[in-house]
Amino acid sequence: MSGDAEPTGSRWYDAEAGPLVRPYAMTGGRTRPGPNHVRFDLIALVVVDDAATGSEEESLLGPEHRTLLALCRCEKQSVAELAAEADLPVGVVRVLLGDLLEAGHVRVSRPVPPAQLPDERILREVIEGLRAL
Repeated sequence: MSGDAEPTGSRWYDAEAGPLVRPYAMTGGRTRPGPNHVRFDLIALVVVDDAATGSEEESLLGPEHRTLLALCRCEKQSVAELAAEADLPVGVVRVLLGDLLEAGHVRVSRPVPPAQLPDERILREVIEGLRAL
C-alpha cells in the first residue's frame, strides 16, 4: 500500500459522481414543506419576491436554498423545472421551497384548477370566429 492511498471507507464521496449529500440531509429529515404542509404542484410557478430581504439574510440559508433562489431570479420557473435545473429530487425541492416561502423569499403562483378553465366548446367557437374574420 502506497503512502498516499486512503484507507477503504474513509472517502465520503464518489470520484465520478462528486460529493454525495443525502436528500434527508438537505431537508433536515423533513418530507413535507413547512409547518403548514403547503403542497406544491409540479406546474406551480415560483419567483423571487421583490420585497424579500437582502443578501445578508440569504447568506444564512443552505446552498440548496440559495441555488433555488438564483434560479428563480432569472425568471419564473415551475417546481419541475427547478428540480431539473438544480439536479435535486422533486420532494427535496418542495421542502426547500416551503422554507423559502415561509421566510418570504419567494412567491408561488398556483396553477388554475381544471374546473375553472373555459369549456372546450367555448374555445372552439372562439377559434372558429377568429378564422371567419
